[in-house]
Amino acid sequence: MHAEQEQRHVYYDHDLGIEAYNLSGIVQKFPNHFHDYYVIGFVEGGKRHLWCKGMEYDLNAGDLILFNPRDNHFCAPINGEILDYRAVNINMDVMQRAVKEITGKEFIPHFTKNVVYQSDITQSIGDLYDAILAHEPKLKKEEAFFFLLQQILQEHAAPFDEADISEPNQQIKTLCSYMEEHFSENITLDDLLSMTSFGKSYLLRSFTKQVGVSPYRYLQTVRLKKAKEFLEQGVAPIDAADMAGFADQSHFTNFFKEFIGLTPKQYQKIFTDKPLPVTPAKEWPNE
Repeated sequence: MHAEQEQRHVYYDHDLGIEAYNLSGIVQKFPNHFHDYYVIGFVEGGKRHLWCKGMEYDLNAGDLILFNPRDNHFCAPINGEILDYRAVNINMDVMQRAVKEITGKEFIPHFTKNVVYQSDITQSIGDLYDAILAHEPKLKKEEAFFFLLQQILQEHAAPFDEADISEPNQQIKTLCSYMEEHFSENITLDDLLSMTSFGKSYLLRSFTKQVGVSPYRYLQTVRLKKAKEFLEQGVAPIDAADMAGFADQSHFTNFFKEFIGLTPKQYQKIFTDKPLPVTPAKEWPNE
């Protein structure tokens, strides 16, 4: 029954360089992971329990969700309720250019909150999403995009170098860099140990505490990012899986859907297919 209700729509807008994301009728849990891009989204319907960077939130319709790149998070339904969710995903370079246009300054923004309950900014996300799906003129989409970002920058963001952010120590950073460079290889715990002064148990505990995910989950997330890049370039899913270091096509497909909410083929189609007809936004809870 749930499978029939599910709708998973993602569209890449070439004018703005961002993804518009809509999941509806979803009961799927999303495990602990992170993204290398900003996420600005909201719960349109249903309830979710969210864990993000050691904090927990109960989410309802009308709640705003803000993820910085590398903010680890996971979520699950509350009382089996289905989720309706909309978001835009913004790469760091796109965000930096937009910030300069809006503020006249060059800086990397950092969202100071991950959740804002019952925020009127949700209306602006819906407006931007609908403009993208409706193939509105570039000017209208840009207005919606900049208006949304201006609201968030004013109310819920600070320059990255001014934010209170704890970073991993140098040994952990070295391990992250190694996995990012050798993502397609069969990396073992002994490989990682050889670059530190840690024991196995301490390495696992320390890495997970400082980064927010385990070494294996970090490596798989890096592989997922690379696989997405290959898919965007038109590489066949079976080849993208191999190039990114996944053991087999089945494992890759299951992992991809578990974390992205789409299959690799569905994700790849957003860069080649025309968008689906507009799904009108529901009435926003705080109107």
